[in-house]
Amino acid sequence: MKLLKKICTDKIMILIVLLAAFLNLYGIWNDKYANTYYTTAVASMLQNFHNFFYGSLDSAGSVTVDKPPVTFWIQTISAYIFGLHGWSVILPQALAGIGSVLLIYFLVKPTFGLAAARISALVMALMPVAVAVSRTNNIDSMLVFTLLLGAWFLFKGIRNNSVGCMLGAFAMIGVGFNMKMLQAYMVAPAFYLFYLLAAKVNWKRKLGILAGSTAVLIAVSLSWAVTVDSISKDQRPYIGSSQTNSVLELAFGYNGVSRLTGNQGGGRGMTPGTSNSGASAGDDMSAGSTPPSTNPQSGSSQTSPAGGTGQTGRTSWNGQGQPPFGDNGRDGGGGGMGGSFGTGTPGALRLFQTELSGQASWLLPFVLFGLIAFFAGIRRNQITQKHKEGLFWLAWLGPAMVFFSIAGFFHHYYLIMLAPPIAALAGAGFMAMWKAYRERDGWQTWLLPISIVLTAAFQYYIVQAYDSTIGTGWSILIAAAGIAAAVLLILIRSQEKAWKQAAVMAGLLVLLIGPAYWALTPITYGLNSMIPQAGPGTADGRGMGFPGDGGPGGMTPPGMNAEGNSGISEDSRSSGDTAPAGSDRTAGSAASLDSTRSDFRMDGGRGGESGQVNVKLLAYLKKNNTGQTYLFATNNYGTAAPYMIDEGQSVIIMGGFSGSDPVYTTEKLEAMVKSNKVKYFLVGGGMGGRGGSTEITSWIKEHGTEIPSSEWNGTTDNQADSGAVQNGPDGNMTLYEVSVN
Repeated sequence: MKLLKKICTDKIMILIVLLAAFLNLYGIWNDKYANTYYTTAVASMLQNFHNFFYGSLDSAGSVTVDKPPVTFWIQTISAYIFGLHGWSVILPQALAGIGSVLLIYFLVKPTFGLAAARISALVMALMPVAVAVSRTNNIDSMLVFTLLLGAWFLFKGIRNNSVGCMLGAFAMIGVGFNMKMLQAYMVAPAFYLFYLLAAKVNWKRKLGILAGSTAVLIAVSLSWAVTVDSISKDQRPYIGSSQTNSVLELAFGYNGVSRLTGNQGGGRGMTPGTSNSGASAGDDMSAGSTPPSTNPQSGSSQTSPAGGTGQTGRTSWNGQGQPPFGDNGRDGGGGGMGGSFGTGTPGALRLFQTELSGQASWLLPFVLFGLIAFFAGIRRNQITQKHKEGLFWLAWLGPAMVFFSIAGFFHHYYLIMLAPPIAALAGAGFMAMWKAYRERDGWQTWLLPISIVLTAAFQYYIVQAYDSTIGTGWSILIAAAGIAAAVLLILIRSQEKAWKQAAVMAGLLVLLIGPAYWALTPITYGLNSMIPQAGPGTADGRGMGFPGDGGPGGMTPPGMNAEGNSGISEDSRSSGDTAPAGSDRTAGSAASLDSTRSDFRMDGGRGGESGQVNVKLLAYLKKNNTGQTYLFATNNYGTAAPYMIDEGQSVIIMGGFSGSDPVYTTEKLEAMVKSNKVKYFLVGGGMGGRGGSTEITSWIKEHGTEIPSSEWNGTTDNQADSGAVQNGPDGNMTLYEVSVN
């Protein structure tokens, strides 16, 4: 309550919080499904406690999502209170984003002062990637809030010499592990270093408390994983996206080391009958065509053989849902044109490249000069609390920057991990440079004007890449205003303090023009909730490594023009309907890539990876249900999503995220059919591994009777009246009634 009272008396901070609330909350009610994968899991978790505890993707509790369930527990509680909607599962993350702004303020203010705290909070509120992620039901916004809450406990524990707060701080990292596994551990070095530097106890007590805190960290981190792994595999869901049906393997493999190396292969979720040659599930071409590869020198796309067979005219995506645009069409690697998702070329300057810089790097040059001013006069016997806290934020920022500079596989929105330390150091560094400038402290006097002009130049570099989208005015404005502010600061060095303060604040505000514009883009341009990022033209899956499709970032898929489309009308893409038989959409790579792009679309009509409820199909399945537990089974969660989310139906998803997790065997399905749990199977289509197991599909066809499309397919003018229906992104779907004697 004391903290809230402090906020209420700070009118400027109230405005900053209101700004954060607007950026994070406005328009979230327009997102029907948010990230469909996670929203489908919430629909499942609302159905029973078994699914809730495990974070099950489907109603049968047969496969989990690819992350631990803590964030989804919170989303499920929100959906239970407000009903299951896109906005109700986004709401916890939006509030977490606002909460992170408040926590930055409370963390910075006691040591660095009110002005630094306000600046840090404002920078955090305007951090583009933080806004983009907070407007979705992805995990990272909640993760950052949890880690900042841990930092608050840490600072309080050291200030009050409280062992309980110390244990709570490391417990928060453990909670973060149960949100997104090893990503939470990025901050652990900062926590350890800060306690060693700042705790006012002897070394023996320090080491004892750190040992106890580490024990708490490990216990909380592994509590859910060890519990789940210790349960018999036939009594719990398959661990989605794992190779060995183990949470620990998922944590330290797919969600751990593989993120650094970029190797997402190794046979995870391989479709039966494929070889384990180091390629991922998505490299099985049984359900797709030859993947595209890219010439990293020319940026041109071409088709190269991959040894696959099957349907032509479709592009294979791998088991993680990413396009095979890495090395030789394999996933991960970060190669080619800026990696699989346009994350730039690994190296020391990766965060300054066009592909990533617009997400969180806007103020990095400013922070660098602030650190110089901050630590310029440090002496071994003169390390103050400011220096210690500065080192804490630097120890958070440094490892995260190193990871994202060299990692082989990550998405743009992971860069939210950089937001808190950049915000805190921007405020602290500004005050250090302002003090040196105001007091005309030798060479340090020049740090503030130099930092402003160089940061403005860097921001010009970021913005000018989008001149064709937003016009040249923005980039020119930032560059000109930055130069003008720096020159003014130089000219009035000897003037009165009031003039200096006004000029300095003007210079700072100039540096917030670019971040503010980018932070608004999720509202003004729309947002891809599956893989969110900020920047002009990021809706409709743009910016996901497709340059010309909303700005620089990767490669234009074959068959698409420079605008990122294939000639198919926007109406046909966004309506959830399919093209008429014989149209271009069914004929070649342009159409298939358009369908692929639609798979990652996120607007109110499509919901990213789901189609719409086929009303006639729903009525048919309900009418002919003779006591089965599950309405139907399918190989693609996008097909199941609208029935689970909108209609509250129980649906089996046979293959997890990729469609290729080995969740079911034919024997298990046969037992479920015999026990009257399910009899209808809606199968087919899919991209990459999303066609599901060929063995299971063959079993369904062998034991099933194909239901004529005319009996269940709610056709429209844009749908072909044939024996199969194109349903959203899932391609040709066929309904079977399966019976086993």
